[in-house]
Amino acid sequence: MAVPFRTAKASRTHKQTLWVRIDHEGVQGWGEAVPMDTYGQTLESAIATATAIRDRADEWVRPYERVAATWELVRRFPDQLATVAAFDVAMCDWMGKRLGIPVTQLLGAPATGHPATSYSIGIDEPERMVDLARQHLEFPAFKLKVGHDRDAEILAAVREVAPDHKIRIDGNCAWSVEAAISALKTLSQFNIEVVEQPLAPNATCDDWRRLREAVDIPLMADESCVVLQDVAHVAGCVDAINIKLGKCGGITPALAMIQAAKSLGLSIMIGCMQESALSITAAAQLGALVDYLDLDGHVLLKDPIFSGLSGENGVLRLPTGPGLGLCEPQN
Repeated sequence: MAVPFRTAKASRTHKQTLWVRIDHEGVQGWGEAVPMDTYGQTLESAIATATAIRDRADEWVRPYERVAATWELVRRFPDQLATVAAFDVAMCDWMGKRLGIPVTQLLGAPATGHPATSYSIGIDEPERMVDLARQHLEFPAFKLKVGHDRDAEILAAVREVAPDHKIRIDGNCAWSVEAAISALKTLSQFNIEVVEQPLAPNATCDDWRRLREAVDIPLMADESCVVLQDVAHVAGCVDAINIKLGKCGGITPALAMIQAAKSLGLSIMIGCMQESALSITAAAQLGALVDYLDLDGHVLLKDPIFSGLSGENGVLRLPTGPGLGLCEPQN
């Protein structure tokens, strides 16, 4: 990480991920597994899962039948979807390269028209958080991690340096319903665009509804909406959901979640973990289909790994080459 990144649950200075590469018919496809302990995943479990899939690659990794192959992997490895996402993305990248088209074209998704991504600011000393906002004013939206007793002080200071920016806040499951009501009533004075996952992952619809009725900030489910079947469970309880490739199993399940959420009247964010431009570019293939983007994981890293993704003022520009269009690492 370029700087330590702290949330209400954890603090990180490094993040270990796993790259997957498919070699078939002289074409390579790349994907990245970003295991998260929140979902019971570790680097070791990702390696074990990737090894199991590799050992049955002829049966389970079928780029020409990538949609069916991905859903089969989702069924077989429901607790290791970060690794499934790596194979799904690698198959999408491979197929795009094999056909000579970008992944967006493969998916039938627009290549432009993305909303601007937010820049995420982890929990830190207030002066440091405000300084990070000041250094990244080119991003039109900030997402601040909250969940401690100085939230109001920090938001007031950020508002001073960014009076017209969109501000999103992320509780990372920090509050009970009562604590969330109290905190959000205080923080609403800072013109908050949306609050992400203020409650525990197992919060009930009644919990969400109580909060929704008490505060006027739109509510977004993240840890409470992990996979496709969760979309229907949170509909009517929240205003929006945050889809992440590593949570749901890749581009293929994410597209299904987008379609379900739209049909149920939910707003949609595509979000990310701490991950390289490989995963960020994969997620951005769906960016023009959603309402919010939080795809800054690669910006938070000290050194770039994959290159080709660009952008200005928070608006991502996808590579134009086939597949994901990225320049692959040389070692």
